[in-house]
Formats: sequence, C-alpha cells, structure tokens
Amino acid sequence: MRRFVPYIVVLFLACVPLWLGDPYILNAFITTGIFTIGAMSLNLLLGYTGQLSLGHVAFFGIGAYVSALTSLGFDVELFERFHVVHEPWPVVYGFVLAIVFAGLCGYLVGKLSFRVRGAYFVIVTISFAEVVRLVALNWVDLTQGPLALTNIPPFTLGLPGIGYVNVYGKIGNYYLVLGVGVIAYIVIKHLVESRIGRAMVALKENESVAVSVGINVTRYLVLAAVVSAAIAGASGSLYAHYLRIIDPDIFLFLYTVTMVIMVITGGKGTLAGPVVGGALFGATPVIVRSFAAPEVQWILYGAFMIAIIFVLPQGIVPALERWLARAPAKAERIAPQPSVSAE
Repeated sequence: MRRFVPYIVVLFLACVPLWLGDPYILNAFITTGIFTIGAMSLNLLLGYTGQLSLGHVAFFGIGAYVSALTSLGFDVELFERFHVVHEPWPVVYGFVLAIVFAGLCGYLVGKLSFRVRGAYFVIVTISFAEVVRLVALNWVDLTQGPLALTNIPPFTLGLPGIGYVNVYGKIGNYYLVLGVGVIAYIVIKHLVESRIGRAMVALKENESVAVSVGINVTRYLVLAAVVSAAIAGASGSLYAHYLRIIDPDIFLFLYTVTMVIMVITGGKGTLAGPVVGGALFGATPVIVRSFAAPEVQWILYGAFMIAIIFVLPQGIVPALERWLARAPAKAERIAPQPSVSAE
C-alpha cells in the first residue's frame, strides 16, 4: 500500500486547480512548490550525506539569474577589453542552462569545500552564497543590481522547429511546478536507492568505516553536491519566470533557513520529508494570516516549528513510519485470542 502513496499524492495535487478557485491560495501552492523542490535538493546533501549547507540559496539564485539573463539577453564589457552581446533565447534554453550552471557551481564548491567537515563546511557554503550575492548586487551592467531584472518572460514549453507555448497564469505555472517537482523526486529517489545512494548514507553513518571498504569520499560527496545544486537551480529558474522580477534579495539567508526548516520538520533523510515539511510550512502562513495580526504571525509560526521539533525531533515522516510499523503489532496484541475447549 505504501508504494501507492506517491501516486495518490500526485493525483490529488493534479486535481487541486479543478476545485480551488482562490488565486491567492493557488499562488501559495506555487511558491511553496518551488521552495519544496529546493528543499528536496538540500535534503540530498543534509539528509543523505550529513553535510549541512547554509549557502544552498546560492544555487537557487544562480539558477534564477542565469535563466532570466538567457531569456532577456545582455550587453556587457569584460575587463574593459571584451564586449559581450547576448541576444534573447527561448526560456526553455535558460532553464537548461540554469541547471547546468548551478550544477557546475555545485561541483566547484564541492571540490573546494569537501576537504573540510562540520562547521568549516558550513562557513564555506555561507561565504560562497555571500560572494554570489555581492556579485549580483554590484555587477549592475549585467544584473541591474538593486534595480532588479524586470520583464522576465514567462516560461515557455516547446521544441525548435515545432514552436513554443507560453505558460501564463497561475494554473499553467502550478502544473509546471508540479511536473518539475515530480521529475526531481524521481531523480532523487533513483539516486538514493542505487549503489551511489547507499554509499552516501554509509558516509553519513560512519565515514571511517565507509573509507575502509573502498568508498571514495570526495567522489560521492561532490556528486551529491552537483545533483543537489542542479535541482536547486531548476527551482530558481521556475521562481524567476513565475514572479518575472528578481533582485539580489533572492540570495537572502532566510530562503536557506526556509529550506532547512522544511527538511528537518518533515524528516531529513526521507524522500517524503521535504514534501511534507514544505506543505506544512507553506500552509501555515496562509492559515495564520486569516486570524492573526501581522506582528503575531511570525511568533505563531516560530512557536509551531519549535513545537514540532520538540515533540517529533526526527521529523514528521519518520514518526509516522514508526507509528505505522507499530500499529499492526499493537492490534495483534489487543486482538482477543480464540478459546480452546477441553474435550
């Protein structure tokens, strides 16, 4: 039965626009879905390799800027010697390049930073995110700096020679985000259930033992960083073409914290954890906003998160799995035993 749960969830989500008529709530679904994809990518590092990246928003922002600039075009000078002119390309090209560039950045960060562990790795990732933010803020000729990139075209689907269809409106973007989220889930699922995923988990559980049996630490950690960064870049591209305006605030530390909250509350190291955590903390602000004043909303939001961590320290999904595993045994103990009559 458990193997059918993902299909039931996807079917339910696919039906949401058919009965949900409130555009505000649908917008919350879309933005929550985008950040849930980012949380899924972070979970690959945090949950399956045990490496906490507090600069993960850098890959999200890189994907957003690469995709936006590819579709908008640019005209910049490099080192006062080279003049680079790029004509606008279809958005689908920008989406692919966002994945590629974010993945390459993940490779570079992984190669440089996985030589250290613990707090040192966290510092490296935070520093990388801050460097990228400062580049986006100060390279005004390319990124418009604090003025923001505006009029970013909506997402397009299609192939050269056949034609392209623009994805306008909330319903189209909803199904686009849902489709990318399903693909990201499938990619991560196949990766963590393969030999590579087992090696990643072994590194998280006991790196010394994993090395002793021949597991290449750097290779698997860098691979996890590349895939994680690429998926984060895809979510950043969706974000840019949905909002159609981005500025250096996209690199705010708050966005990384949001992804970390989704992973930890849902259950790190589980495939469903980021999805459950994302749905929970995407719906909470909408519910709280309906009855609480603005200054009270963040207090309730934080208190709710602390309560979940206190009651379910390993996350919601692991707690549900333990409960479902104990339920049949408990029912068997409670069930009355048949009486045996003496003859």
